[in-house]
Amino acid sequence: MRVLGIESTCDETAAAVVETDENGRPHILSNAVLSQIAQHAAYGGVVPEIAARAHVEVIDHLVARALDEAGVTFDELDAVAAAAGPGLIGGVIVGLTTAKALALVTGKPFIAINHLEAHALTPRLTDSVNFPYLLLLVSGGHTQLVAVRGVGDYVRLGTTIDDAIGEAFDKTAKMLGLPYPGGPEVEKQALRGNPERFALPRPLNGRAAPDFSLSGLKTAVRVEGERVSPLSATDIADLCASFQAAVVDVIVDRTRAGLRAFREVAARPNALVVAGGVAANGAIRAALHQLATESGLKLVTPPPALCTDNGAMIAWAGLERLRLGVTDDLSAPARARWPLDSVKAEVPAEAEAADAETPLPADKPLPEKPHAAAAGPSA
Repeated sequence: MRVLGIESTCDETAAAVVETDENGRPHILSNAVLSQIAQHAAYGGVVPEIAARAHVEVIDHLVARALDEAGVTFDELDAVAAAAGPGLIGGVIVGLTTAKALALVTGKPFIAINHLEAHALTPRLTDSVNFPYLLLLVSGGHTQLVAVRGVGDYVRLGTTIDDAIGEAFDKTAKMLGLPYPGGPEVEKQALRGNPERFALPRPLNGRAAPDFSLSGLKTAVRVEGERVSPLSATDIADLCASFQAAVVDVIVDRTRAGLRAFREVAARPNALVVAGGVAANGAIRAALHQLATESGLKLVTPPPALCTDNGAMIAWAGLERLRLGVTDDLSAPARARWPLDSVKAEVPAEAEAADAETPLPADKPLPEKPHAAAAGPSA
C-alpha cells in the first residue's frame, strides 16, 4: 500500500508518501516540509491568516515535490490522506481541500486524519510499537496523556487545564525577550543556566489525576523576572534553566500518574511514547528515559523531524486506516477542534481481529528515501 499525506494544520506545509512493502514494513519514500517561521517571526507567534495564505502559495509545489522524490505517480497511489483538524481552521481547509480535489480527480480513496492521531501512531511507523502503549503528546497546542489501544481506540487519561507545555515554553521565551520560536531558545539558554537559582512551583505534582497545569509556573517566572529586573544574560539563563527543570519535574510526575491510570483502561503498556514538537527537548527526553527504565518500559521517541508537524505521519495514519478498510467520503469537514478520544474507526470485525493478532514486524523500519526541508520547532 502507498499513501500520499498532506499536513497544513499550523505553520508547516508538508506532503509525503509512505508505503508498506510485501512484509508489511513501512517505508518513508518522501517527506517534504516547508516551515513558515520566517513569516511569523516578526509577530512572536503564528498569525492564522498569514499561515493560511502561505499554505495556499506552496501546497501544490509540495505535493509535486513529494511525488517526485518518492518516484511515484498518482496512478501508483492507493489513497490520499490529509489532516482534517484540529488546528488553525484556515490552514486545515487548504490541505483538506487539496487532498479532496486530488482524490476526486484521480479516483483514489480519501482519508481524513485527526492530526493528534497521526502523532499517536507515529511510533508504529518509526519503531514498530505494538498496541497498547502510553502516549505523552506535548506540543505548542496540546498536552495529553493517552492510552493508545488501537487504531481509532484512544482513551485520554489526562490533559492540561490551561496552557500546553509548548505554549508555556513559547510565552516564557517571549517574556524574557528571546526570539521566536521560543521553545528551542529556552532550551539553549537552560544549558548554561543554574536550574536551582529560582524556586519555581511544580503545579499539580502528587495529584492522582494525571492532568497538567502550566499557567501558574509561567506566572512565577514573570514574578521572579520582575524581582531581579533589569535582567542580565545570567539572569535569563538561570530563569530558563529553573523553568525547564520545573517543567521536567512536572512531566515526570504527571506521566508517572498516567502510568498508574493506564492500568485501569488497558493491560500493561508495551512502551512509553513521547511525541509532538516538545518531544525534541533533550532534558525532557532524558528524564522520561529514566522514568521508563524505572518502570520497566521502553521509551520511544520518534526522530525530531517526525515529532514536529510533517506529512509522513499523516500518510502513515492514513495507511493504518486504509489497511483496515477505513476511508472517508468527500463531505468530511475541517475541524478547529477534534478530541483524539472521539476518533473512532468503523472497522469490520474480521479486520479488527486480524490487526489485533498480527503485530508489526519487530525490525525497526528505516526510511528508504528521506527528504525533508527544515521543519519548525513546534507542532
